[in-house]
Amino acid sequence: MTSALTRSFSVESTELSSVPSSVKDEDSLLKNSEKMSDPEPCLIKQEDTEEEIDLMVKDESEVLSEDEEKHQVKSEIKTRIKMEHRSVTERTACTQCGKSFSHKYDLKPHMRIHTGEKPFTCTHCEKSFRQSSSLNRHLLIHTGEKPHKCDRCGKTFLISSDLKKHLRVHTNEKPFSCSVCGKSFTQQSSLGIHQKIHTGVREHMCFECEKSFITAGNLKRHQMIHTGEKPYKCSHCEKRFSQLDDLKRHERIHTGERPFTCTECGKSFRQSSSFNRHTMFHSGEKTHKCE
Repeated sequence: MTSALTRSFSVESTELSSVPSSVKDEDSLLKNSEKMSDPEPCLIKQEDTEEEIDLMVKDESEVLSEDEEKHQVKSEIKTRIKMEHRSVTERTACTQCGKSFSHKYDLKPHMRIHTGEKPFTCTHCEKSFRQSSSLNRHLLIHTGEKPHKCDRCGKTFLISSDLKKHLRVHTNEKPFSCSVCGKSFTQQSSLGIHQKIHTGVREHMCFECEKSFITAGNLKRHQMIHTGEKPYKCSHCEKRFSQLDDLKRHERIHTGERPFTCTECGKSFRQSSSFNRHTMFHSGEKTHKCE
């Protein structure tokens, strides 16, 4: 019995060993393909691959150019400055009128407008000021110092802003234009006065004759007619004038100055009115018509 089984096992082993190697390879490939046909492990590998691709695409999209990085940095800085400025402004708002200031030390002099405090006093005339800078400018009146000089004509001024306005006379710059008629002016204040011509506002009235004027300066000059005051004295003779412009025109008689020159023929004049009449000869303009 035992020998029979032994022979049978030997025969099967011999048969198996005699199977060709190609058949064995096919069996091996079949087993491997069965393993590959299992959908679950293949799905995991596919999902992993998709996640890696997504990460790579995201990384590439997040890479900014050098210009984009600079722009992003500038935007962040601007945003931070705005936030800081806003927080500072909130801390320095006037409790009386709500006006805001970027620095606390600007709020203090502003508050003096509401309180009426003027702690800076001139030792020459006892006039008081809210700010030390205003006092310093005022003191130049007493000392006669005019540190700001025009490099075109040599005229000097107390403050730099007056020099800046004066320079427009030489450059003929008139940056302030009337929205109604288009007329331009060298100064904002001159435009404001001019616009009252269109509105018809004459808020300054003479109590002597009830004549009204657009500006306080015009009223003050007019009142000298009633008072007989002539505060402007000629430095060359004893003649006096109630108007500064009249004094300037008069002094040109002594100095020989003729600031108005015709560009057509070169003739010069002491007064602008004489110059304007002369230019009509060249233009042929005749303003006076017989009715």
